[in-house]
Amino acid sequence: TWTLPLWGFDGSSTQQAEGRSSDCVLKPVAIYPDPARTNGALVMCEVMMPDGVTPHASNARATILDDEDAWFGFEQEYFFYQNGRPLGFPEQGYPAPQGPYYTGVGYSNVGDVAREIVEEHLDLCLAAGINHEGINAEVAKGQWEFQIFGKGSKKAADQIWMARYLLQRLTEKYGIDIEYHCKPLGDTDWNALGA
Repeated sequence: TWTLPLWGFDGSSTQQAEGRSSDCVLKPVAIYPDPARTNGALVMCEVMMPDGVTPHASNARATILDDEDAWFGFEQEYFFYQNGRPLGFPEQGYPAPQGPYYTGVGYSNVGDVAREIVEEHLDLCLAAGINHEGINAEVAKGQWEFQIFGKGSKKAADQIWMARYLLQRLTEKYGIDIEYHCKPLGDTDWNALGA
């Protein structure tokens, strides 16, 4: 088991405090094994005021009513982005109409790297102890989804945030960004529901 102390940081560097009074505190609230490092840990923290007790204004987690017995499920939709557009989209215009991409297979539907990332992300989440329940390609080209199921409102929320972090950290090595906006293409006919 890990026991971690509170940790101070300069809140002006993260736009969470003014330079004249910039002390903020990180309070560890969830710890996950880091699948990328032997004996490493990923630590979810709440941002607190300098007293270490009062939640910072940006600390939305502190406002969650915790129900440790309730089960929560999340579907997190996202787009892979590269060079300012969804992965698989041509430089100009759009790919073939949506339809074959949903739960799609094959190069023309999912490309050459998306499934590799999605599968690796699944493995990273499981290795970190996140209750990752599933994956699928979504309606638009370059769009995917993963599902998280957790017991306890805060624990479930922590797991979705940590899964998002792991996905973004993973895609760095592929030169790909993640877009969580539910309609990143604006008012077009490219579906997305969002989480």
